[in-house]
Amino acid sequence: MNVEHADSFEGFNAPNSITTLHGHVLLTQGTLKITGDLAKIHFDADQNVSRIEITGTPAHIQQLDDSGNLMTGDAAKLDYDNNHGIAVLTGNAVIKQQGRGEAHGDTLTYNTETSQMSGSSGSDGLVHMTFLPKPRSAPVPTPAPQSKPAAASTATPAAPPAPAASSPTPQGHR
Repeated sequence: MNVEHADSFEGFNAPNSITTLHGHVLLTQGTLKITGDLAKIHFDADQNVSRIEITGTPAHIQQLDDSGNLMTGDAAKLDYDNNHGIAVLTGNAVIKQQGRGEAHGDTLTYNTETSQMSGSSGSDGLVHMTFLPKPRSAPVPTPAPQSKPAAASTATPAAPPAPAASSPTPQGHR
């Protein structure tokens, strides 16, 4: 996990500790990108990043899946389990999967390893989703019908016949 930017921080990389990053936070790991206003990075006993809590207006996550399709997610709060690749977005959560669709709810969970999603909503009791149709392959163009050759037109004069080859005059016979 790389901290690409933060305005300030407090804490240190120690076993079972938390480091807090403030202001314009940008974290990256491979194709994973997380941004927000405040990030709390949790370290496990081996000093590895185990979990990240991000808040923001909004907290944002994005990643390319194995097929190269972009997933983006926005919410008031993002809780990312770095060990299992699970992102839980809460508070006006939206997840969009390029070419597949999007989901809206109070809480959405996204598995960054499998692209599997789940969600729930409390405000209106509904999770809203849009599924995009599978893209159709481009239609194979059909050749344009060829027109029949036009009959010889009488308006075009025929070329005069070529003159017959004259036989050479034998020498001495003029």
